[in-house]
Amino acid sequence: MSSLSVKRHGKTNQGKQRWYCTRCNKSFLWRLPRDTHFVRSFKWFRLWMQEGYSVRELSALSKKSPSSIRRIIHYWLSHRPPKDDSQWRTQLNQCHHIIVDGTILRRKNNEAVYVVMESTSHRLLYGAYGIREGARDLQQLYGMLAQAGLHPSSVTVDGNPQQAKYLSLQWPQIRLQRCIVHVQRQGLRWCRRKPKRTDAKHLRKLFLDLTMVKTSVQRDNFIRRVYQWDQRFGHTIRQARRTTGGWVFSDLALAARMVVRSLPDLFHFIDNAEISSSTNPLEGYFSRVKEKYRRHRGLARKCREQYFQWYFYLRPR
Repeated sequence: MSSLSVKRHGKTNQGKQRWYCTRCNKSFLWRLPRDTHFVRSFKWFRLWMQEGYSVRELSALSKKSPSSIRRIIHYWLSHRPPKDDSQWRTQLNQCHHIIVDGTILRRKNNEAVYVVMESTSHRLLYGAYGIREGARDLQQLYGMLAQAGLHPSSVTVDGNPQQAKYLSLQWPQIRLQRCIVHVQRQGLRWCRRKPKRTDAKHLRKLFLDLTMVKTSVQRDNFIRRVYQWDQRFGHTIRQARRTTGGWVFSDLALAARMVVRSLPDLFHFIDNAEISSSTNPLEGYFSRVKEKYRRHRGLARKCREQYFQWYFYLRPR
């Protein structure tokens, strides 16, 4: 049917335009596919996801009613984001250095997300809602990623023993890099802010200098200082913990044991610049996730998994 054989022929009661064909002498309604409206309105859903706009704000921007905005949001939350499995598997196969970590969104409902990020570009490789840092979830997750093609040579972790255990079981040759920020933060907490003991003061100074280690010379110097501190104070603290006990000796012993045990996995990033020294990129990503998620309080539980799938798709960094 050519455009010359069609002409406008009034409107329906709903305001839709009616057309008339001069060749076949029939009138008809020109309708777009049902989902075209939602496809065209995807930009409002994107603003709701990425920028955390409320329904009222989107209604004022789009000149649509709040109910229309809610229908747009519910439509896209009922669909999964597009995913190219071949491209995703290629990314996993080409990635050699990763950062893994999880965070709790709401302790009341045990809501948590777990994310795998590339250490060099800080691009999200995989994110999932409802996966906690437990033995069963981690084992299934790492097995799925290995089957998809992920075979990293190094991974940066925050010190969770479950993560280290199942990462080493899944990839025996992997190199574990302890997050130096987590080690420093936990060590300073155990040493207290203003310690009065001499051994605690020296140990606190070591933790403060940890994030300043950037070269192999500084690394060797730091390791030497740790062993010197352990030879001077370590035996006394461990002996005092066995005899007198107390929270002071207990915390000092925990801090000393942590820094000594983590030394073999603290400075892999010096030998390879592609290895991330900390999980700070993921911590920053988690802070943005929580900020946007808190703006949408009251989101139905059945929609939360789809919400995070869309967020991981739209905001991979």
